[in-house]
Amino acid sequence: VLKQPEQGSIPTKPGSYQFFDKTGTIIYVGKAKNLRNRVNSYFGSKKTMASRTKRMMREATHLEWIQVRNELEALMLEFTLIKEHKPRFNIDLKDNKSYPYLSVTLNENWPRPTITRGKRRKGVRYFGPYGNVKAIRETLDLLIKSFPLRTCSNTKFNEHERIGKPCLLFHIEKCSAPCVEKIDKKNYDDLVGDLL
Repeated sequence: VLKQPEQGSIPTKPGSYQFFDKTGTIIYVGKAKNLRNRVNSYFGSKKTMASRTKRMMREATHLEWIQVRNELEALMLEFTLIKEHKPRFNIDLKDNKSYPYLSVTLNENWPRPTITRGKRRKGVRYFGPYGNVKAIRETLDLLIKSFPLRTCSNTKFNEHERIGKPCLLFHIEKCSAPCVEKIDKKNYDDLVGDLL
């Protein structure tokens, strides 16, 4: 049985945490803007804990964490670790098509990050799944602050292209406004590449 880490041993900084089973296999990877608060939440009341989390905690025998500089690095590290280790309690979510994914539409001329559910499509890169929509919305918001890619529908993109004026997201620095050529294709594609 996994014991709660000593008070003060976990940093209050952003990072990724990993739960291991008795064989030393990573069974779950998560991210947090405050590692201490997030990890401690696993050792709180079992009454409000989801059944899958209870099951994961019963199997966990060891816990590690990696501190990073900011939330975006924590997110990218989480993606990398999940992709590399395919932890069972992260991957099990993939069997249920109702869980949301963060996706990037590489099949479009001006790719965009979106939140999707259901059937996967060709030419789209998927990240996740996420256990709840709130977490994925926060992730998307964080990403577009650092990588100001368009998030609008093709209809809205075409409308702004036609009228020659960017939407509000450009003015609050959450979009680089490719619809009105505030960024060229090469620089936009570089942004997409940096995100992926």
